[in-house]
Amino acid sequence: MHRVVGFSGRPILLLTIAMSVPMTATGQVTKYVRYAHQGRISYGILDEDSIRELDGDLFGSHRETGLSISLSAARLLAPCEPTKVIAIGLNYRSHLGGRPEPSEPGVFSKFPTSVIGPGDSIVIPQDAQEVHYEGELVVVIGKRAKNVSVAQAPDHIFGVTAGNDVSERTWQRGDLQWARAKGADTFAPMGPAIAAGLDYNDVLVQTRVNGELRQLERSKDLIHDVPAIVSYISRYITLMPGDVIFTGTPGTTKSLEPGDVVEVEVEGVGVLRNHVTRAARR
Repeated sequence: MHRVVGFSGRPILLLTIAMSVPMTATGQVTKYVRYAHQGRISYGILDEDSIRELDGDLFGSHRETGLSISLSAARLLAPCEPTKVIAIGLNYRSHLGGRPEPSEPGVFSKFPTSVIGPGDSIVIPQDAQEVHYEGELVVVIGKRAKNVSVAQAPDHIFGVTAGNDVSERTWQRGDLQWARAKGADTFAPMGPAIAAGLDYNDVLVQTRVNGELRQLERSKDLIHDVPAIVSYISRYITLMPGDVIFTGTPGTTKSLEPGDVVEVEVEGVGVLRNHVTRAARR
C-alpha cells in the first residue's frame, strides 16, 4: 500500500495488488499503447518501463521501428481512436438492483468525443447533478465484424483495455435517450494499454476512488460474455477495427466530486487513472 498526494492535495492510498496475468493458450500477452512524444503521436509496445515504437496500422500491417523510449518520457493517450463507442448495460447480476436479468445484451452508444486517455480529466458539466463512475472491461475490435457467430467473434477481437463508463444519473433517468448522460465529453476514459492475448473471459475488474475500493468482480460473471456481445452487436452494427465495446459494470456506484481520483484496474491491462474536475462557468 502506498500513500501519495492526489490532485486535490489530500493524501490518497493506492493499493498495489499482485496478480498473475491470465493468458490465452499461446501464453503471450502484448500490451499496445498510443502515446505522444516530442510532438508526435505513435503506437508502441509497452515493455515494462519502456515503449518500442511501431510504424504502420496497429490493426493491420505494422512493424517495430527499432526506436525505444522511456515510458516516463511519453504521455499516454487513449489507446485507440474508435469510430464507434458501444456499451452494454445491466450485464452483471450484482448491478441489476432488483431489475430482471436481460435475455439479450442491452446496447447503447457513447460518442468518440467522449473518449479521453489516462491522466486526462473527467469534466463534470456545470448543470450535472449526479455523475457516477462505472469501471468496465472494454473490448477493442481488430477486424471488421458483420453478422459474426459467437464462435467467430474472438477472431475479430484485437484485445481489451480498461474503461470508465461515466454516467450522469439524473439525465439518465429523465432524458429521452442516454446520449447526454453517457456520451458527454470526457465520459469515456480508456487505457492505459490494449492487452492482446489476454484471457478476457476471466479477468478481475476493480474500481477505486481516492484509493478506496468501490467495485470488484471478475469478467467471468458477465451475464452476456464477450464473444456473445460482439456477435450480437454485429447483427445490427458493423464493427470496424479500433471500435470499442464497454461490457458493463459490476456492483453499485456512487457520485464523483471535483478533486476525486478514479482508478479502474483490469487484470493484465493496467490501471486507468483520471482526476475529476468541474467545467468552468460560462
